[in-house]
Amino acid sequence: MSRTVNIEGMKCPHCEMNVKKALEALDGVSAAEVSHEKGTAVVSFSSEVADDVLKKAVEDKGYKVVSFA
Repeated sequence: MSRTVNIEGMKCPHCEMNVKKALEALDGVSAAEVSHEKGTAVVSFSSEVADDVLKKAVEDKGYKVVSFA
C-alpha cells in the first residue's frame, strides 16, 4: 500500500533527500520516492502509518504538507 503526499517548499535534490530520510525513518514506512519537481512523495508502507505522523515528519524538516492522495 502507498500514499502520495503533496508537499510545498522543496526546491532541489537536497530537499528531496531531507524528506526521503525523514519519511523512511518512520516505523511502518518501507520506502519513499520524493520529487521536488512534482512536489510529491510517494510513500510505501509495511504497516499502517497515520497521516499526522507523515505530516509531522515532513513539516519538522521545514516543508509544508498540502494534501494526501
